[in-house]
Amino acid sequence: MTNPFNIGVLQLSMEPVRETVAMARACEQAGFDAFWIAEAYPWWRKHSFEARSSTAVLAVIAAETHRIQLGWGIISPYTRHPVQIAMEARVMQDLAGERFMLGLGASKIFMKEIGEGEGEKVGPATVMRESIEIVKGVLQGEAFQYEGKVFQASVPPLKPEAHTPRGIPPIYVAGTGPVLQKMSGSISDGLLTASITTPAFVRYSRKNMEEGARKAGKDPSKLILGSVIVGSIGRDSAKGKEGAREQAAMYLANKVQNIKGAADVLLQSAGLTFEELQPVADAMEKGGRKAAAKAVTDEILRKVCAIAGTPDECIQQIEDYRAAGCTHIMLEIWGDDRTGQAKLFGEAVLPHFRK
Repeated sequence: MTNPFNIGVLQLSMEPVRETVAMARACEQAGFDAFWIAEAYPWWRKHSFEARSSTAVLAVIAAETHRIQLGWGIISPYTRHPVQIAMEARVMQDLAGERFMLGLGASKIFMKEIGEGEGEKVGPATVMRESIEIVKGVLQGEAFQYEGKVFQASVPPLKPEAHTPRGIPPIYVAGTGPVLQKMSGSISDGLLTASITTPAFVRYSRKNMEEGARKAGKDPSKLILGSVIVGSIGRDSAKGKEGAREQAAMYLANKVQNIKGAADVLLQSAGLTFEELQPVADAMEKGGRKAAAKAVTDEILRKVCAIAGTPDECIQQIEDYRAAGCTHIMLEIWGDDRTGQAKLFGEAVLPHFRK
């Protein structure tokens, strides 16, 4: 049995918590399937935002919602020991139960900012594999001893009378390159792809994920492929694309300035070059995100394949992603009145996919 096609919203943990909680509530009311929190990083301070803990924010959201699935999309084992990740997962299981989903990724820019991973002999794939093995081992509740190349863990067994959930939530690996994408198919419940994902990149990613699954003897049809896609909506097409243009500008500038190597395949799939994006990065540095948005031409926005514009345009764009093999849209809504945009998606777009 294949997985259902889900449409969720992803938000970075860089805004006041009350605003993020209000957005999560609006998404639940609108009928979205999931709400993901991606961990922001201190780089955003350059553009008037503040990094906040996504695990803490999602715990607050779990207490304020009832139906919607909730995911870490993503946190990095370079910033938290896997035993701590398991401890924080228990909090989410307490509050959200089976609604909780756990996404892990290397987060190259975070690694760069805190000086992790640079020049190390052990790469992100080993870090990811060991992290997942430890998280699963701790959450299963049995006595657990682990000695890896990167991490160690020694955890006694849970007593039968311990008042705590048992079990392992769905675990997803975030990956851009082929190594982590194949690993996602072999050791986790699926793959999460980064912002500026396009249908072409979805096809590339699905091929890698399925190859990893088959080599591990797993059924690829049971795996999730979630894709972060910038977007916005409005009754007027041009107005409806404004938020996506601004969000795309922020991400494209980030990829030019901070994570060039990791972004190569993303940009190649979109038909974008670093030379084409340099004016966006320069505008971001000099004038902020509003100036950078003006540097995002219609052609660049077209190549980004945002889910943006009128409801009919958004429906067609989502269909393009579904046809490419995406099973979980992780829509990053930006622009004016985002709770209103969530409501419009719920009224005019989501019903098309519930037929």
